[in-house]
Amino acid sequence: MSRACELTGKSVMSGNNVSHANNRTKRRFLPNLVHVTLMSEAMGQSYRLRISAHALRTVEHRGGLDAFLAKADTAELSQRARLLKKQIAKKAAEQAA
Repeated sequence: MSRACELTGKSVMSGNNVSHANNRTKRRFLPNLVHVTLMSEAMGQSYRLRISAHALRTVEHRGGLDAFLAKADTAELSQRARLLKKQIAKKAAEQAA
């Protein structure tokens, strides 16, 4: 399982620990990933995702999983999230017609 957010694509970054003597050693900055269950109103079911805490706040701010995926860039999403976005868009088009 990769250490990347399934919705935003945020992943591991690298950098340096810098001591008082200015010695530099490599380190990794890991994203704050959490397992959450998000409800999709269009599909009428819940989905379990591994997303960053920042993405969770963004989902809540935008008004839920459906609104987030509708506005999200497809290139950043994981394969599973892309499939979910396509299904939600299809269901929304059916309901509009």
